[in-house]
Amino acid sequence: MFNALVVTQNEDGENVAQVQQLELSDLPAGNVTVAVEYSTVNYKDGLCMGPRGGGLVRSYPHVPGIDFAGTVEESHDPRYAPGDKVVLTGWRVGEVHWGGYGQKARVNADWLVPLPDGLSTRQAMAVGTAGFTAMLSVMALEDHGMTPGGRPVLVTGAAGGVGSVATAILAHKGYGVAAVTGRDESQEYLKSLGATQIVARAELNEVIKRPLEGETWAGCVDAVGGEMLARILGQLEYGASVAAVGLAGGTAMPASVIPFLLRGVNLLGIDSVMQPFENRQRAWQRVVTDLPMDKLEAMVRPATLSDLPQLGADILAGQVQGRVVVDVNA
Repeated sequence: MFNALVVTQNEDGENVAQVQQLELSDLPAGNVTVAVEYSTVNYKDGLCMGPRGGGLVRSYPHVPGIDFAGTVEESHDPRYAPGDKVVLTGWRVGEVHWGGYGQKARVNADWLVPLPDGLSTRQAMAVGTAGFTAMLSVMALEDHGMTPGGRPVLVTGAAGGVGSVATAILAHKGYGVAAVTGRDESQEYLKSLGATQIVARAELNEVIKRPLEGETWAGCVDAVGGEMLARILGQLEYGASVAAVGLAGGTAMPASVIPFLLRGVNLLGIDSVMQPFENRQRAWQRVVTDLPMDKLEAMVRPATLSDLPQLGADILAGQVQGRVVVDVNA
């Protein structure tokens, strides 16, 4: 028997999330069984635990948790053996497939990545999908020519999971970081991660007035989208890029094509769910070298399985700062 956070539906079709005991035979099909050590909390996890599964959960009962890290217990795939440390993010795990909010998980070996040397399972979940996405964003910006030493890099939604890790990575690599936040209480936190400039969200929330403004930013990691993203496109320097990772400000983007045509800017979509194995390995290796572990630890808020229903509601309400690390065995 093992503990897991199980989501069921009541007679009204509303989700109910409770810690329950399950048996190994309850686990879904898969060729690798993992003893989960840590998971984390992402926006999608909040949706899966929330009313009607946020449109992500297909069948009940369901175990959420789109990330986990732990130790292989049983493997029918030659790539993994008992005792191997592994990490999983994406692949619709925790949404369509049972995820990491349990002490055991059974998954397809194709979805796993060996835990890189220099990173513990706890640190891997302090990174999680949010930090992994942040690393993919920085990689994409640098692949498109961004280098330290110039104008600052803008990070929107900077106090959230993606933004916090992106800020720490960029600062560690020598970039000036302009962190956007709408919460005054987050300013000192962002400065502690390395932000050199705080930009009030209200400054960028205005509807686009001119297709081109002054060249202000060397690049941007954007977790907001919507009108803010449209505004930022007109503020990028020539040839700069935005890594688009979120939609907190909405899915519609009332933008002009002028920044693309006259300044050669790039809009880069960042998908962490279906990333190929080789790029996943590259990103996790970069996490080890480019993310200072003391800054990562400063972002962490510990939690247990029983804390998850409330944390799910909190993250949907925008009330979770930094990274939550869930010790599933506590």
